[in-house]
Amino acid sequence: MKWKNWKGGLVFAMLGLLILLCLMDGKRKEIHPLTYVQFWQMAEDGLVQSVTVGEGEMWQATLQDGTLARTPNPRAIDGKERLLSLGVDVKEQAAGGGPGLWLALGLGFFLLLAFRGKGKGASMGLQKYAAVQADETIPDITFQDVAAAEDTLQNMRDLADFLRDPQRFARCGARMPRGVILYGPPGTGKTLLAKALAGEAKAPFFAMSGADFVQVYVGVGASRVREVFKKARKAGGGVIFIDEIDAIGKKRDNGNDEREQTLNALLTEMSGFSTREGVLVLAATNRLDTLDGALLREGRFDRRIEVGLPDYEERLKILTVHARKKPLCPSVSLEDMARATALFSGAQLEALLNEAAIRAARRGGEIIEQKDMDQAFYSITVGEERPRPMTQEEKRITAYHEAGHALLTRILTPSVCQVRLTVIPSSRGAAGYAMSIRPDKMLHTRKELMHMLCTVLGGRAAEEMIFGKENVTTGAAGDLKKAAEIAGAMAGEFGMGETGDEGTDRRLIQQQAMEMALAVLKEHQHRLHALAGALMEKETLDEEEILHWTA
Repeated sequence: MKWKNWKGGLVFAMLGLLILLCLMDGKRKEIHPLTYVQFWQMAEDGLVQSVTVGEGEMWQATLQDGTLARTPNPRAIDGKERLLSLGVDVKEQAAGGGPGLWLALGLGFFLLLAFRGKGKGASMGLQKYAAVQADETIPDITFQDVAAAEDTLQNMRDLADFLRDPQRFARCGARMPRGVILYGPPGTGKTLLAKALAGEAKAPFFAMSGADFVQVYVGVGASRVREVFKKARKAGGGVIFIDEIDAIGKKRDNGNDEREQTLNALLTEMSGFSTREGVLVLAATNRLDTLDGALLREGRFDRRIEVGLPDYEERLKILTVHARKKPLCPSVSLEDMARATALFSGAQLEALLNEAAIRAARRGGEIIEQKDMDQAFYSITVGEERPRPMTQEEKRITAYHEAGHALLTRILTPSVCQVRLTVIPSSRGAAGYAMSIRPDKMLHTRKELMHMLCTVLGGRAAEEMIFGKENVTTGAAGDLKKAAEIAGAMAGEFGMGETGDEGTDRRLIQQQAMEMALAVLKEHQHRLHALAGALMEKETLDEEEILHWTA
């Protein structure tokens, strides 16, 4: 028989013996309760042989006939003397209990020894649960594989130089930052930049998510923080990357002990290591304003690098990088796609090319053609075209609605490029849409914003003018929401109101824009009818056709 089987059998035998002894002991030593008065009356009558006294709640007595009894401890100073005077044998109870307790303690000690191996296994299991899954790796990508704003890349190059040759900066009195925060909208490439930094510097890369540190069990997150820093030091330095650091780094409010312990452990580790150790902590977040002040102070995450949405030149670089391994038809213009994808993040641009490749494979092609790029673009921005049954009246209302958007865009914002106008419903619930591309611009005048607001309200204005105010439809729900956002920003953030009251100014701005939209459409009513008629007939108009019918 193997040792572990013999040991298990012995454990079960001992447990069975303990249960049997307890049952026999309980059966043999049945204890009768006595009240305080009954006990002293029996003692005075000479019916009590001995009493075991102690500091517990009860005294145990043995009667002359061998019966066991139990009575409340009187806690009187002269209790024992009174018993002795009555001829009762008095015994002192030792602290810690009787033989049953010692038997239980002995068996417990034996079980502890028997399962010592398993205990070690359980301990190892907990250690494994708390272990950090950040292995030492050196990414195979560099800054050549990343397209970002030049100032962002320059900041990352400085960090790479710090890691490669810290002495060059030390000679000028510069110190390597302990922590760097990469912040910006989702999908702008913060994780990719962190990997490229480690790859460029040939440094070990330890990647974690903030959510990996937050666990149900208090203390696990803090231990993981200490472990990942220990791994980095053991590797001789490297880049520790914590994505979504706001999961543990939010402003403390005494609401989550585990998260606060984890944050405290991170702050302690960052304050404790020397820049000479070659450890750089990179963190990424979409919400810089929510982070705790202690995390952002000097000596911790004191260097912040914004990773914003790319402009035209950066979008073109990103598309070029992601198109390297994709077979593009010579007719595909990445320049046109870069212009059309204003406000796209780097992740969305990569998804655009991937979607185009999927569509090319779906039709059995071997190269990505322009139609694949166009379909991928419309799929990402407005959804798949999903023709649904529409009555002639619904189609007519939708045609005038979209024509109102397009005509006002053509007249009030001629710099905006209109690439598609359709009355075919999309998978995102739209009955139709007017696709336009606005040029990259940082500053907007009040006049430009009012014209933009007019184009947003153009669909509702066209419905009201053609079908009457009582017959406007629910199709303008999304437009009204967007219009409220623009008017609210003008009244609040930009200070472009007239009365000083934000709510009143927002309503006045929207009212003025609606009146302007109606006035322009009435002046150019013949062009509206022509564009809506062409849209009803062809269902979809491209850029050239829109220009023709709005001329």
